[in-house]
Amino acid sequence: MPNQVFLGPTDFTLSKQSVADVCPSNIALIKYWGKYAGQIPANPSISYTLSNCHTKTEINFDPAASFAVKVNLDGREEVKFGEKIEKYFRSIEVYLPWILQGAYEINTVNTFPHSSGIASSASGFGAIAKCLMQLDASFNGLADEEFIRKKASFLARIGSGSACRSLYEGLVVWGETTEVEGSSDLFAVQYPTEQVHDIFRDFNDWVLLIHEGQKAVSSTVGHGLMDSNPYAKRRFLEARENFVPLKKILKEGDLTEFIRLVEHEALTLHAMMMMSTPAFILMQSGTLEVINKIWQFRKETGLPLFFTLDAGANVHLLFPENENSNAIKDFIETELKPFAQNGGIVKDRMVF
Repeated sequence: MPNQVFLGPTDFTLSKQSVADVCPSNIALIKYWGKYAGQIPANPSISYTLSNCHTKTEINFDPAASFAVKVNLDGREEVKFGEKIEKYFRSIEVYLPWILQGAYEINTVNTFPHSSGIASSASGFGAIAKCLMQLDASFNGLADEEFIRKKASFLARIGSGSACRSLYEGLVVWGETTEVEGSSDLFAVQYPTEQVHDIFRDFNDWVLLIHEGQKAVSSTVGHGLMDSNPYAKRRFLEARENFVPLKKILKEGDLTEFIRLVEHEALTLHAMMMMSTPAFILMQSGTLEVINKIWQFRKETGLPLFFTLDAGANVHLLFPENENSNAIKDFIETELKPFAQNGGIVKDRMVF
């Protein structure tokens, strides 16, 4: 579906309005790392949408005022964030022709701590895109809910690539792949739930906060370094190839192979960072110790505790919610929690 489908109508009627919406974050299983101009992913990705970690956003729009953007995060004005959103609004004017014809006050709150290894850009831009589509639908009478969500995903992607996946529940795919019907580089699609075994429909994601500070290298810079990474092309191909076994794994409920693939994807992401020029390492000593403890625990007990990593040091602890959950939770609390910088764990879950 080309960009032109999302061009905004020129016939609209503006009014002073206040809208609000909520958008969750997500955690990628097959990773997206590397992109082309226009926020086009170098490879397809698939993620779990979280249940509890989300961003609440309210937008107050006044068409009688000159274009300006003010952003309050947790009740405090964030000037730099406001400048970022203003730039974002200018970049999407072709899709929302009314967007520069008024002033905005944006109030946003996260239900999870900043710098916690949970993608606030995904939930943040997702929530903003949902609010903007509420305004757009009101101004031009748009009523097609499926199209509204798809366009919100399209707009969220322009702000933050992974944000487009947060517009849908469950398992979500972004990036064109022959393995998922309707998949696109321009917006995300929900993975067909009828093709997902029950074991993958109720999953825990506990984020162990190894490091709560700012990352040494931003994700934006990291993506850019893939342009000169000598292993990038093979990595992009591998991500595409991984959709083939994943499709079978999800349908058959093969938890052992799911664990193998997800952990391999996480380690490959960080391997790409170490093989960039200049090289950089976002994992810390605590990250490695936790990974080794997970592997040892799984070897000794056979229980399905495993991990994934985002572009940072914190560890996403994944395990299905079932009769083994309490034993896994006890292990996390007693053996892994001490590795958290301030004993912090963000407990979330994916249910669909």
